[in-house]
Amino acid sequence: MAAKHLKKLNDQRETLLYREQKAKAFTAAIQEDIESVRPAYDYAATQKEIAGLDAKIRKLKHTLNCFNSTYVIPELDMTIDQVLIYIPQLTARKEKLDSFRNRLPKERKESFGQKSAIIEYEYANYEIAQAQADYAAVTDELAKVQNALDRTNATVMFEAELE
Repeated sequence: MAAKHLKKLNDQRETLLYREQKAKAFTAAIQEDIESVRPAYDYAATQKEIAGLDAKIRKLKHTLNCFNSTYVIPELDMTIDQVLIYIPQLTARKEKLDSFRNRLPKERKESFGQKSAIIEYEYANYEIAQAQADYAAVTDELAKVQNALDRTNATVMFEAELE
């Protein structure tokens, strides 16, 4: 809910900035009545509204950061902010292990554009079965961590004072 509220506040801010950009200056022909083509815009009120949204965004992000850095997800024994670091680490490890597990133990090297009678082979310098097992373990761990974070996000409540 906090992320959704933060998105809503940021969307309101972006809309306000877009409208300000459109209304802060205008063009009128010399023969036109300037007041009849002047867009509605109140500089002071707009700045105050932007500052108010900025303050709400700041408070909500701070509250969320404090919660993320102190709430421990029981089944992982990690805080949410640690999990938010751990997930990309697991994802990178999974991507790396994917290339390790998909390799052949012995592969013929291609020699494009070279005329040589020597055929070269490249050999895996590790056990491919171990890489496959590690890949499966990392995939399972990633799913477990993502599910725990999703469950926490859906069930744990905290309060944020925005006014």
